[in-house]
Amino acid sequence: MKAAVLILSDKGAAGEREDLSGPALINWLSQQDVETVRYEMIPDDFDIIVATLTNWADDEFCQLIITCGGTGVSPRDVTPEATLQVVDRTLPGFGELMRAESLKITPMAILSRAMAGIRGKCLIINLPGSPKAALENLEAVWAAIPHAVDKICGDKGDCADLYRQIRESKSR
Repeated sequence: MKAAVLILSDKGAAGEREDLSGPALINWLSQQDVETVRYEMIPDDFDIIVATLTNWADDEFCQLIITCGGTGVSPRDVTPEATLQVVDRTLPGFGELMRAESLKITPMAILSRAMAGIRGKCLIINLPGSPKAALENLEAVWAAIPHAVDKICGDKGDCADLYRQIRESKSR
């Protein structure tokens, strides 16, 4: 699987803050045998986010785009709205599971608006901006991602075999 990591940060894009989330996500993805083929930091700007997600998904150089940042409630947090503008279909379960798992750690998880969706043959997932929260959220949903990407890309295999493998690996 090939992935792209898009960091949303006004301060980071202006060179006023070092990005720690992008390198952490890229490292984590490499441990899952996922190649990160693109990594960029842009400001929290609705139009720029929409254009970047659209171009990246439509160019089909990756099957997974991970955004990091802009999922909270501040006026500049527009990543979910930009993602909704881009995707053809939403996958509500991703946001639901990320919030449920994060609520075990912090009551502030209720403020997260992270979501996921599909554009063409690309899965787009929004993660929170902090390295710790981004990794926790990605880990929470990772079990479904390879299968989702396979299905989005046209795999017609039976889901029952995968579900059986997951159940068996959890019982060990």
